Amino acid sequence: MTILRYLSRDIIFHTIAVSLILLLIIFTGRMSKYLAEAAVGEIPGDILFPLMFFRIPGFMELILPLGLFIGILMSYGRLYVNSEMVVLFASGVGNSLLLFYTLVPAGLVAVLVSVLSLIITPIGVEKSRMLLEDPKLIRDVNSLVSGRFQIKDHLGSTTYTESIDQEGVMHGIFLLETNSDLEKSSITVTVAQRGELKKDSASSGNQYMELTNGARYKGIPGELAYEVIEFDRYGELMRLSQDGIRKVSAVDSKSTAALFISKEAEDIAALQWRISLPLATLILALIAQSMSRTNPRKGRYMTMLPAFLIYVFYILALGAVRGRIENDKLFFSGEMWLVHFIFFLVAIGLIFGSDYWNSIRYRLAKN
Repeated sequence: MTILRYLSRDIIFHTIAVSLILLLIIFTGRMSKYLAEAAVGEIPGDILFPLMFFRIPGFMELILPLGLFIGILMSYGRLYVNSEMVVLFASGVGNSLLLFYTLVPAGLVAVLVSVLSLIITPIGVEKSRMLLEDPKLIRDVNSLVSGRFQIKDHLGSTTYTESIDQEGVMHGIFLLETNSDLEKSSITVTVAQRGELKKDSASSGNQYMELTNGARYKGIPGELAYEVIEFDRYGELMRLSQDGIRKVSAVDSKSTAALFISKEAEDIAALQWRISLPLATLILALIAQSMSRTNPRKGRYMTMLPAFLIYVFYILALGAVRGRIENDKLFFSGEMWLVHFIFFLVAIGLIFGSDYWNSIRYRLAKN
């Protein structure tokens, strides 16, 4: 039990450290992307932190298997370099017992990944989907940013303001709207010297722009018959999308129970992917145990590259099979489980293969 506690504590420590670093990198990258979108008015700034909070479970279900994989490589690699693994083997700890010691912390991580992938992540995706697809939030996105063209393809509009003073009054306003409902697409261009964003009555909450000293030009590109209207004061209703800011995959937000009873190919692929994550966590732990063997003279990082290559091939194979399931192009229904079985055999072969060949060489030398 002492050896088990020692190895488990070391593996868990490295797993947590690596996972936190990976989470920080991914969180920072995604947050930077959202901040850039908020800076140009594509998403409202007040939903950034709730949105990132709901996405964390989805990050962690992918980070934890990799964190465990790297954690085992680093932990066992250190034991090999410091010759502690030699002492363990000399005291009667063989590959089978070491395999058990590895699976104990790996099992704990796999259980956590299961809870994330099967329960928590779908809830988080659903919450983020509700945020991004809420039509009410699009009102906050209509706020203009000075000195930048804001193009909203889903609304068919382009807005620009030269400057915005401290009181929120905009100067040098340009609005372009396209209308594709007719046989020929028409455009409406509105320019004004100044304007303010205002809200309608509390019941409707519609947002409109009150413009002063400007003109509207409406017509069909390529034709001379343009309608020109000059105004001293004009109210421009801001277009609102009925689909929210952006669409989020509905499959990822479905509960696991709903996926179980579904016959849709996309739902089946999502279900098998969720089940595959904890299974892959255990298999990756076995691969990491076998790939952590290193010569103390060469350092503990010599096997990192081939270990990562196996990891990449494994994840790419799972992703490719998921795509084949979604497109209904499978040769047989168990392709996802075949990938797991192949890499499980690879892991077992790497763990016990050296002992097998050493025993054969010993018998040949003895004869």
